[in-house]
Amino acid sequence: MTSLFSVQGPIPLSAPSLRKSRQARVVWGDRVVTVGGGSMVRVQSMTNTDTVDVIGTAIQVKELAQAGSEFVRITVNTPEAAAAVPYIREQLDRMGENVPLVGDFHYNGHKLLTDFPACAEALSKYRINPGNVGKGEKRDRQFGQMIEAAMRWNKPVRIGVNWGSLDQELLAHLMDVNSRRSQPWDARQVMYEALISSAIDSALRAEEMGMDGNQIILSCKVSGVQDLIGVYRELARRCDYALHLGLTEAGMGTKGTVASTAALSILLQEGIGDTIRVSLTPQPGESRNQEVVVASEILQALGLRVFVPSVTACPGCGRTTSTTFQELAKQIDDFLRAQMPVWRVQYPGVEGLRVAVMGCIVNGPGESKHADIGISLPGIGEAPAAPVFIDGEKALTLRGENIAAEFRDIVEGYVARRFGGNAPTDAAAL
Repeated sequence: MTSLFSVQGPIPLSAPSLRKSRQARVVWGDRVVTVGGGSMVRVQSMTNTDTVDVIGTAIQVKELAQAGSEFVRITVNTPEAAAAVPYIREQLDRMGENVPLVGDFHYNGHKLLTDFPACAEALSKYRINPGNVGKGEKRDRQFGQMIEAAMRWNKPVRIGVNWGSLDQELLAHLMDVNSRRSQPWDARQVMYEALISSAIDSALRAEEMGMDGNQIILSCKVSGVQDLIGVYRELARRCDYALHLGLTEAGMGTKGTVASTAALSILLQEGIGDTIRVSLTPQPGESRNQEVVVASEILQALGLRVFVPSVTACPGCGRTTSTTFQELAKQIDDFLRAQMPVWRVQYPGVEGLRVAVMGCIVNGPGESKHADIGISLPGIGEAPAAPVFIDGEKALTLRGENIAAEFRDIVEGYVARRFGGNAPTDAAAL
């Protein structure tokens, strides 16, 4: 039998496509977060606190930033909220947190940005929804006021269209045009057109006013996976603005996570999306940080970014003493994530660390050898010993009741030895 290996060429490697786009700059002080234009795909999130609660909002912003959110959006919906924004920024600066703040404006953003210049200055980016800035002549005037504020304070804007608050005049016009076609489009296709037209026309109007097109980011958010894919493919085809990607009202728990992952992964693989948010509804008592974790995991799984060390763990079967390796895998994963805010500064490159926690001898030693550091726990009927592999070689064997604590110490020591030499020595570099 002839081997195909000698006849055919190599199997193509899979990798995300690249889309050329303009580049926006979201800035606070010395912190610059570039979006689009060849930059890495950025992770963002949004608080769910009352913005008037300065301390509570600042604390949640810091928590989201430490979880990996590269800029954080806050609601600015009332004069009281607008007045609070500079104090939130001041509190963050006092805490040593320079994550840029994004103001989320609806209905009255033109008035708040005009009446509260300190708010306009303290924010690093504005979100504008063209579907609710006003109707008729008011729409153009009030939209213009927000763009003028962005230019005055040198801030980028996201023109974010949402199918739940779509410009009804535009939609009615397109529906009327569609009704006169010999072969009318499906109603969803008309909605797609309304979303895309609203976003691009608003961006062009902003540029006509003098706004730098590089400082415009677009989004067209819907809550259906196939709808999002269809809309963004066409939006990416028609423009070169940087794109904010995400399902709106994705849902909670598994549903929201799976829907967001399905939609975003397809588009990101096609090179569509310069910044993402996973809009999860938190479970009761669940941290808001979960949406940042999911967004980061999507990018890391696709090979677009590396945020935290990866932990490989088998699913378990009848061979494994399930609770033992499950508990160890969770302890190690939690430990690595908890250490990352410090390690990210202290040990550059540590986010690429690969750790394996396996449950029996079938794949345990092999996976452990492929990892930077790994442990193979004893399964049912196996000798009560846990070999540890470091850089592909068996280094030692752990036994007894303290395997979890001992392995964690080994991981911590390995990180210090391997990555400690790359740590910045100049304080300014930190």
